[in-house]
This record gives sequence, C-alpha cells and structure tokens, in this order.
Amino acid sequence: MSNTDHGQPTAAATPAGDPAEQYVIGVDYGTLSGRAVVVRVSDGTELASAALDYPHAVMDTTLAASGKTLSPDWALQVPSDYVDVLKTAVPEAVQKAGIDPSQVIGIGTDFTACTMVPTLADGTPLNELPEYADRPHAYVKLWKHHSAQPQADRINELAAKRGEEWLPRYGGLISSEWEFAKGLQLLEEDPELYNRMDHWVEAADWIVWQLTGEYVRNACTAGYKGILQDGEYPSQEFLGALNPDFADFAETKVAHTIGQLGDAAGRLSAEAASWTGLPEGIAVAVGNVDAHVSAPAAQATNPGQMVAIMGTSTCHVMNSDTLAVVPGMCGVVDGGIVSGLYGYEAGQSGVGDIFAWYVKNQVPGSYYAEAEARGLSIHQYLTTLIEHQPVGGHGLVALDWQSGNRSVLVDHELSGVVLGTTLTTRPEEIYRALFEATAFGTRVIVETFNASGVPVTEFIVAGGLLKNAFLMQTYSDILRMPISIIASDQGPALGSAIHAAVAAGAYADITAASQAMGKVDRAVYTPDAERADAYDALFAEYSTLYDYFGRGGNDVMHRLKAIRRAVLGETDAPQTAQDAAAAVDAGTSASAADAFDTEASALDENAGVNA
Repeated sequence: MSNTDHGQPTAAATPAGDPAEQYVIGVDYGTLSGRAVVVRVSDGTELASAALDYPHAVMDTTLAASGKTLSPDWALQVPSDYVDVLKTAVPEAVQKAGIDPSQVIGIGTDFTACTMVPTLADGTPLNELPEYADRPHAYVKLWKHHSAQPQADRINELAAKRGEEWLPRYGGLISSEWEFAKGLQLLEEDPELYNRMDHWVEAADWIVWQLTGEYVRNACTAGYKGILQDGEYPSQEFLGALNPDFADFAETKVAHTIGQLGDAAGRLSAEAASWTGLPEGIAVAVGNVDAHVSAPAAQATNPGQMVAIMGTSTCHVMNSDTLAVVPGMCGVVDGGIVSGLYGYEAGQSGVGDIFAWYVKNQVPGSYYAEAEARGLSIHQYLTTLIEHQPVGGHGLVALDWQSGNRSVLVDHELSGVVLGTTLTTRPEEIYRALFEATAFGTRVIVETFNASGVPVTEFIVAGGLLKNAFLMQTYSDILRMPISIIASDQGPALGSAIHAAVAAGAYADITAASQAMGKVDRAVYTPDAERADAYDALFAEYSTLYDYFGRGGNDVMHRLKAIRRAVLGETDAPQTAQDAAAAVDAGTSASAADAFDTEASALDENAGVNA
C-alpha cells in the first residue's frame, strides 16, 4: 500500500531555463565522492546532478603522499579533493540542467561527520604545508577514523567520575569519532602538529569557509560532535585533567562563531564563483551533516518522525518537543535539525558496509558468474535467492557489529557474530541473516526511544539501501511499523538545497521549505502479521546475544581487539597477547558514525549512502 506526498504539485511548473524560475544548488559530501544537484526553488524538482569520486578516496592502509603504512582503525582524506567537487561537479550539474547560472540564488552543503580538518588561521590544511605532507595527523580524519578510542575511553571515564552534566545528553558516552577524542589523540601522538594548528575544523564548516572566505561553525556538528550544550563546551578544568596541555583546547582550537541551520554563513566569494560558475555574492547556507539535512528533504520536521539514512552506516534522526535522556543516543541538541525542537540522533555504524564486506570476501565466484549471466548485481542476485524463504528457515541469527555498535551500546570494540551455521548453510542465507541483524539493531533503537518518553510515530527511510524492496519489507516486518521512503535519490543534496533556499530568503524557515520542496512516499511498506510474529521469536534470540556480548556477559570481543592490537604492534597496546587479554576492561567504549556514501554502500552497484 502506498500513499504519495510530494509537497506542491509539479504538473504546472515552468520548465528548466524559464527566466521566472529560481534555482539552488545542494552539494552532498559523502565518504567516497561528492555530488551536486540543481533544484528548482518553487517545488523542489531536481533538474540534474553530477558527481566526482575523490581522487585520493579514503586512506586507511597507506598515506598517499609517502606510502607510509597506517595503523588499524585509521581513515584519512585529502581536503583538496573536496574543493575539486566544487570545481567539477557543480558546473557540470548546472550545464546538464540547462539553466542560466544567473538564476541560482544560493548553495548549500552537507558533510559526513565527525570529519575533522586541522588548519592554520587562514584555513590552510596542515597537510598542504610541505614539511607536514608525510605526517598522517596533518590530514583530514574521516568520520570512521576510530584509532582515538583510548582517548574516548578516558574522556568517558573522567566525565562519568566527575558527573559532567553534558554526558547524559550523549547517552552516557561520547564517541572516538568526535572532535574531542580525535583532538586529544592529535595532541598526544603529534604535539608539534597540535601546537601548529590554529583551528580544529569540521569538514562541513571548512568547505563553507572555502566558499565564502568566512569561518562559521554550524550548530549541528557543534552540538552533536563538539559537545556544545547550553552554549558551553567542556570546562578547562575537565580538559586539563585529561592532559594539562589540553586544558585550552575548546577555547583556542574549537570555539568559534556559531551559525544556525538555514541561515546564510556568508556570500559566495569571487574565487569560489570562478570555481563553480555561479554568481558571486549568492547566499551560502551554514554547513550541515548529511544525515540531519536529509530530514527536511523527507518532509520529516515534526516530532516523532524518525528518518533512517541507510547506506554504509545508518543514522537515525528525529525531532521532539521533549528533552529526555535516551540511553545510547548519539546526542540531543536544541535546534539540531530544525529551530524550536530538540533534534535527537542515534545510529548503526555498519549496515551497507556489512553487506559489502560479506559479498566481497565470502561469496563464491560461482555466484558472481551466475549474477552476471542473469544481468544482475551480486546484491540483487543474492536477494532473489532469499526473498521467498520463510522467516527462520536459515536457522541463523547474527549481530550487526562488524563496525562496532553506535547505539544503544556505544561500543566500537564490539564485533560481528553469525550463529547457527552448519555444513548445509548457504551464502545467501548468511546474507539474509545480516539483513535481519541490521533491522533488529534498528528495532532496539526504536524501542529504546519509545521507552524513554520520545515516541517514534513514523519511520522514514532515505539513502541508497531503500532501493532493495526486500530489505525494506524486512525492516517493516521486524519493526512492526509502516515504512515511508524519501522520494529522491539525492536526499542529502536535496536537503542542502532546501537550506540554501531558506538562506537565500525564498522561504521563511526550514519547515516551510520542507513542505514545498521535500518529497516522501508514505507507508510504501506495511508489516505482514505472520512474518512479524515469526521475527519476534528471532528478535528474542538476537536480544539475548545482544546482552550477553554487549552488556558484560562475556567481554571476549574486547579481549580479541586488544590481542589484535598487541600482535600488530600498536603503540598504545600491551606488549604481548597475554598482557592484552589481561588488560581489557569490562567498560564500554564509544562510537558514532553520521554519515553515509551513495557509491560505497551499494545493494545496487549504483546506489548507497554515506554515513
């Protein structure tokens, strides 16, 4: 059953190129690429898009400039790749749209988070200084850079011990991915670079800085990733207790002017106009996070509407008029999604990444050959093999922790499990069990919000994974909720365009622009009662494993991670595997991953989401 709601009707809309129309550009920076979309202001019609794969992609094994081997859990990028998107994808999209650039009134951008750039006072990234080109800490630390886990553990332990008031706003734990953990790692592993750095900048704000020549921090990442609550960062006393040289980190490296979502951060500079081919002086919206900016694109600005942006990871965002503590949430920020409401965030740090890992490493070549013979992607072929199997027919249950658990356990040291395999288990059955595991993980998040007094009344999916209808039906059955889907292939970019329209003055606020320009198909998938009952039995088994491995019943996953670090010779690891196993603490560690990359997470080789 489907009920389509695309906002304002478009049948009578004027065509592209009509001088009476105005347009905005939305640029979505994902994990592996950046994409630009040209959007009509009057009704949100997407006229054309263009993308650029980052020339340096993600550096997670070696540093491109020197060939230096990177330690496990590192993930770096080169900031000039982001500027290349402005120089190529934006003018290409405008050319494809067939519009006069003079009709463009604004540009908005969104980014993965928490993705950090160390810069000089003028915004120059440290890696662009010749003397630092071979220093890993001089580069962008991508959202999925997790090697700051020891620093995150210390931050969480000290904050809990001191009773820091901001800690409950993040579900009781902050992540190794966030600004303070990564900043503390930089200080302790490369103090020379730390001292040379003037600003520790979210990439979401760095790219706006390049567009305008002005540095403005956005309220979204400052609140969710920068521990800015009620106008204050963690105190000098707290930071100094972590490391005396870290005491002024918030004051000297992080704090800056805060821009509210939907406001103009500045105007397009002459240099950026020459890159993009857009008019100098048009509005540039305050930066935003790819997940949070997608909510207006899906017309989800009211309390209770949870948007799951599903790709390499899944980020769950939702507005509420209630301020509450939700265990394991990634954060709650006043005005974090739209002004006047509390924006909540939770998430799963591996979803499409898990499916991609499995098919890349564990599916036999014969399956690829058969998929090719049928003209299907490997994901499509595996889906055809499992979609008619009865619930529970594989005899399996899995834990979706191959990239740790972001919510509600907030523990990046956890790892994946597939239980119940036999000598007759088929590859496609494990694939289905992984589908189900990610849906079970989402159900834990939804039930936790409901139990905490922040009810989820509608579940809306955005991102590339929505293209797999069987996966969406599985989620509907497991959640026992209808699934609505965003009616756009470029949700984050559309959301950024909506923010650009507000920044340019075309709409009074984000809610009004969302209703006019956003696109959603309501209740496309509805739960089947028989399958839902069968999934309840599997979810009970999932929950037992979830608690056993995730809540201290058996900390074997932590011990194995510590042993791995010791064997690989990481500097912060014990010297022997035996010492590593003995040193593991039963406490949890933090992880969050707000991002999603369309190309990286394909269930279809042309679709995905960045997280």
